[in-house]
Amino acid sequence: MCLAIPSRVIKIENDMAVIDVDGVRREASLLLLEDPQVGDWVIVHAGFAIQKIDEIAARESLDILRETAALVEQAQPKKRGI
Repeated sequence: MCLAIPSRVIKIENDMAVIDVDGVRREASLLLLEDPQVGDWVIVHAGFAIQKIDEIAARESLDILRETAALVEQAQPKKRGI
């Protein structure tokens, strides 16, 4: 299964961007996008920004990912201390 994460471009230098997802910053290649700009929301997979998306879709996707992560965490058995 592949998962692409909505991220916001906060800095561009050459063909690389610094992207932000909930305060976590990473680098991503912009080689696959046409005319990326600081402030754009993009989908990032395997270190590459692969598509621009609008902010509403990005925020909705991030909300769904947060909800899914919370449900998975709740379903995990609690570990007992030794």
